Amino acid sequence: MPTVNIYFQNLSDTAPLSGKVLELRTYLAEALSGSDITLSSAEVSIRFIKSHGGEMIAPVELEISAHAFAERVEKQDQICLEVMKWIKEKIGLDTKVWLRLSELGHSW
Repeated sequence: MPTVNIYFQNLSDTAPLSGKVLELRTYLAEALSGSDITLSSAEVSIRFIKSHGGEMIAPVELEISAHAFAERVEKQDQICLEVMKWIKEKIGLDTKVWLRLSELGHSW
């Protein structure tokens, strides 16, 4: 089950994104699906996290954690760029995206 942490410093930066969470979940499920696994939007967890202190690279930053299936490893940069592009086109928000791939367990 992929998890997405969306970091922000100003709540106003997330307003356009908040209204598109369901669409984003669907998009991410499709982007992270492949020959090893097919995800539904219900399997993608999205959390908004306020960042205190420090400097962020973009007004909004997404950190996606998912299992390191070989297909995802091969396409990890492409996935990040496509998610960033989707958010820019659909929501008009400048973001930076990281995809953290590892061995994951879950309690599903």
